[in-house]
Amino acid sequence: MSQVARRIAEEVHDEPHLEGRRLTVRFVKEQVEDRGLDPRTVADRHDLDLADVYRALTYYHDHPEEMRAVERRRQWAIEEHERLTTDPDDVRD
Repeated sequence: MSQVARRIAEEVHDEPHLEGRRLTVRFVKEQVEDRGLDPRTVADRHDLDLADVYRALTYYHDHPEEMRAVERRRQWAIEEHERLTTDPDDVRD
């Protein structure tokens, strides 16, 4: 368990994350709310204080417009990369 409570930062990933870590707010939310993991489990698996998990969840729910924008950018990037990927059936010998 980490002994340092982390703040939410935005200088990495172009989306909010736990300061000093690569864990995004969105990732923490997905682990707890979408996958149904207990917040303590997420904290233990990622060497966080339990407060860090709740801080990320609070940030997610306190900033719904920002988080929707993050998800839109993420979806756009996925679609853009899919467009650039060559389908094996399109490759000629």
